[in-house]
Amino acid sequence: MNKILVFASTILISLCFACGSVRPKEPFDLAKAPPVPDSSDLENWAAHPDKKDPADQTPCPDMKDGQSGAAVDVFFLHPTTYTGALRSQRDWNAAVDDAATNKKTDDGTILFQASIFNGAGRIFAPRYRQAHLNAFFTKDKVSAQKALELAYEDTKAAFEYYLAHWNHGRPFIIAAHSQGSRHALYLLRDYVEGKPLEQQLVAAYLVGWPVGQKFFKQLKPCNAPDETDCYCTWRTWEREFGLKHAFERDIVCTNPLLWTTEEGKYAPKSANKGGVVRPFCAVRPQIVDAEVYRGVLLCSRPKFPGSFFFRTKNYHIGDLNLYYMNVRENAEARVKAYLKR
Repeated sequence: MNKILVFASTILISLCFACGSVRPKEPFDLAKAPPVPDSSDLENWAAHPDKKDPADQTPCPDMKDGQSGAAVDVFFLHPTTYTGALRSQRDWNAAVDDAATNKKTDDGTILFQASIFNGAGRIFAPRYRQAHLNAFFTKDKVSAQKALELAYEDTKAAFEYYLAHWNHGRPFIIAAHSQGSRHALYLLRDYVEGKPLEQQLVAAYLVGWPVGQKFFKQLKPCNAPDETDCYCTWRTWEREFGLKHAFERDIVCTNPLLWTTEEGKYAPKSANKGGVVRPFCAVRPQIVDAEVYRGVLLCSRPKFPGSFFFRTKNYHIGDLNLYYMNVRENAEARVKAYLKR
């Protein structure tokens, strides 16, 4: 019961920043930013094929980590884990050697999200000077923008290092969540879309961040489960809440049970092959349904041990985890389609 309470509290804190988090007190100052990470140092990668890390794990004994023989890479950008939960977390950007933040990253998003893709390819997940959670809530928009730009510079540097030293012309998937997806959008636009590198793109999973229909000039949303050179994106809300409050018709949304952006096409729980919440070693089939509606993904209230405490109507924290098995199988299917192409 204590573990359930801790998990429920983590969810509520993550989705309700107003609950007393430590925040930056001064405007952004580049001179006070943490040191630039060295991408050649494997300590600055939360996941990497040349080290043992949580992205190597699978939630079932019969589910295999396929990274060692993979023909494809996965460049994964994690969401915000620098949340102000500790008194020391009051800067605009996290240091990549912040042990508490790194543990939260590794035990959370790398284990529960990046691991989704270890059946599809080798996982590369850089640590970066992520912007503080407050950057998404503060009235100081100038400082917030500078903090996000600094974080993006790190993801660019890591992607460039990956391309120069480890890619060797291999196909790749770009996958991300929340703040990570914000940075992945710009990586795709700056490095991939309309450029020779697009020939190596299997697909992108830009989850937990709104993607405008006109953001990309050429790159299209995926509308079939085996389509390649395209992207998938969704943000998950509780059904009744979404029916009342969703309004963003110019935002792309993918149904991760049907792999189409078609609005109003309903996928029942029976189509959900399994979510992974906590503990990690438990796959929960038919945990939620899915339907695209006005730019968001609607789903039923998930039920799992401790879900009684899950009161939020915004299921952002579970965008990937509620559809873990479907996303995992889809990534593998797109790889197979790309390699046959």
